[in-house]
Amino acid sequence: MKRVEILNNVKKAGVVAVVRGDSKEQAIKTVDAIVEGGVKGIELTFTVPNADQAISELNEKYAGTDVMVGAGTVLDPVSARIAIIAGAKFIVSPSFNEEVAKISNLYQIPYIPGTFTNTEIQHALEFGADIVKLFPGSIAQPGAIKEIHGPFPYVSVMPSGGVNADNLGEWKEAGALIVGVGGSLSAPAAKGDYAAVTANAKELISKWNSFE
Repeated sequence: MKRVEILNNVKKAGVVAVVRGDSKEQAIKTVDAIVEGGVKGIELTFTVPNADQAISELNEKYAGTDVMVGAGTVLDPVSARIAIIAGAKFIVSPSFNEEVAKISNLYQIPYIPGTFTNTEIQHALEFGADIVKLFPGSIAQPGAIKEIHGPFPYVSVMPSGGVNADNLGEWKEAGALIVGVGGSLSAPAAKGDYAAVTANAKELISKWNSFE
C-alpha cells in the first residue's frame, strides 16, 4: 500500500483509536471491539507487551479491509523499524524524533509526531511529517488548531489526549483532520467489557461523521 493511499485511508477513518493493554491478547480483543463499532483507524501503542506481534496479527486479520493498523508511542528508530516490519501502516510518537522521521520516510510510511509548539511543528514539517499530532490535546484545547493554521495554514493536525465524544465537534470545527481517542474509548476493556468498547466506538464514529 502506497504512502498516499495510507494517508487517504487514515483521513477517511477520521477517528484513530489509541489502544493500550496489559497484554497482547487484551489489546487485540480491544481492537476487535473497536473495529466492530465502526472505527477503522487503530494506533496500537508500543507500551503493549509484544506490540509488534499484535500489529502483525491484526494486519493479517484485517488484510484487504479498510482497517488501518499503525504503531503508537514509538520513541526511537529501532522501534519504528520493528513496527514497520510487523506491518504498521503509520507511525505515531508523543514527541518528534528526527531518526524516526528518517526511517519512516525511507520505508514510505506516514509519520505522525507529537508536537505542542510552532517550533516543534516546523521541525516536524521540515522532516516530512504528513500530519502532526497536537499533544496533549487536553492542555492545548481546540482553539489551538485555529492559531496553528495562522502561520501554518497547510498543516494537517491530529489532536490526541483529552479528545472524547463530548468535545469531538469542537475539535472538528476547529480544523482537526483526524482525532486520536484513547481512554474515553477503550477504558472498559480493562474490566473485560468489550461490548462497552464497541458501544463507545459506535458513538464516536457516528458523531464524527455527523459533523461532515
